Amino acid sequence: MKDRINISTWIDNFLKRRYDKKESFNDDVKTQIEAGWYDWFCKDSSLANKTKRMGNIIAKLIKGGKVDLDNNYVWFKNNCPLNGPLYDDFRFASLETGEVQMTIQLDCCWNNHRYSVWGRRHPGADFEHDRPLFETDSVRELINWLNSPWEA
Repeated sequence: MKDRINISTWIDNFLKRRYDKKESFNDDVKTQIEAGWYDWFCKDSSLANKTKRMGNIIAKLIKGGKVDLDNNYVWFKNNCPLNGPLYDDFRFASLETGEVQMTIQLDCCWNNHRYSVWGRRHPGADFEHDRPLFETDSVRELINWLNSPWEA
C-alpha cells in the first residue's frame, strides 16, 4: 500500500470501480496494492476478487458507527497460519498513528463464526486479544454491528 487514504475516500474509489481487476497482470497487482493489500500467500490473481468481497462490506459502512471513516484507513491481509488453511482479514487503522483499531477475520478456522471482529472497544482502549468483540455468520449482522455506535 503506497499512500494511506481515509476509509471515506477508499469507499468512493471502490464504488467508482478503481480497484477492479485489470487486464495486465502487473497493473492488477499494483492496483490491489493501492487498494490496501499488505501481505498475501494466495495467488496474485485472487486479490481482486478478495478486494471485491471485503470491499462490499466496507462500502456499506456509514459515519457515526464504530469505524471512524475520516481518520482511519483500511488494509488487507491473506493469512497463512502454521496449522490451518489460508484466511483473509481486513483491518482499520489510525491514519495518524498506524495503530490497528479493529480486525475483521473472514472464515478463520479457529473462530466459531464466519465473521469475527477483534479490536478495541473504543479509540484509545487496549486491543482485546482474549476474545472477539463480535462474531456472526451473517454479513448483514456484521454491517449492522459496525454501523451502530459504541455503547456508552
